[in-house]
Amino acid sequence: MTNQEEQHVIVGTGPLGTAVMEELLARGKRVRMVNRSGNARVPAGVEVVKGDATVRESILAACENASVIYHCAKAPYTKWPEMFPPITDGILGAAEATGAKLVYADNLYMYGHTDRVLMEDLPERATDRKGKVRAEMAQKLLAAHRGGKVRVAIGRASDFYGPGVLESALGARVFRAALEGKAASVLGDIDAPHTYIFIRDFAKGLVTLGEREAALGHVWHIPGGETLTTREIVGLVYRFLGQSPKFRVPPKPLLALASWFSADMREIKEMMYMFERPFIVDHGKYEAAFGAKTTPHPEAIRETLEWFKGQVR
Repeated sequence: MTNQEEQHVIVGTGPLGTAVMEELLARGKRVRMVNRSGNARVPAGVEVVKGDATVRESILAACENASVIYHCAKAPYTKWPEMFPPITDGILGAAEATGAKLVYADNLYMYGHTDRVLMEDLPERATDRKGKVRAEMAQKLLAAHRGGKVRVAIGRASDFYGPGVLESALGARVFRAALEGKAASVLGDIDAPHTYIFIRDFAKGLVTLGEREAALGHVWHIPGGETLTTREIVGLVYRFLGQSPKFRVPPKPLLALASWFSADMREIKEMMYMFERPFIVDHGKYEAAFGAKTTPHPEAIRETLEWFKGQVR
């Protein structure tokens, strides 16, 4: 089957879905984007269709003739337990019905509190509700693969940044703040090593999983740039602009107080453990299987700053 005969379907048109689309186009693939509105800004030649993953007939129609389905959809951060599993179930059902490979874009919440470097063989010991949801969804997908119902590969990555990424530990609160000459708002121990990944590297890894039969049935940590401390990577942003880094780190008591009044802050407080100690992701398994050509952080930061500059014109 040629690139143009294959039908690559991306469910979710947010920053990650968009980055996956761009990577697929760079590889000469035919792309269809799916979201609940049926509207998205895409290059010429990319199809956009309306599809609701929680409605079987809707998602089946949207994924018709799919060769590979990329699950880049998400639920509102405060509604994961209620809304995320039905979305994933619907996409799984579409992959089973069409016979398409399913590539699931996952994060690292399921491992929970650990002092170890994060590797794919870590036990899933999350005690927070979002980590439990992530673990349950991944386990269900892998069980479907083992049962011969669908062919699944799972790509996991840490906090990502890049064009289009606003709500992230390295989102607007860092890049927009730096461009405005303000202090970056960051969390936890900013001198603890923390793996961050450029969104285009995450997308590149997911597309590779969709191409390689050897990826199926496995969890893979997608490679990104070298692990730095939050202080180091935010410092790169400011120095690129010729500024001295400025940080605003809310103390834990203030976060605890804010969580009483804000649902978003309650969710952030629940995940703070990832920023209070070293959070280092190992991607040796992926690199041994598929190689790892990643974007250096300075190059990724330059591209991200250019994107943010373009949003204020």
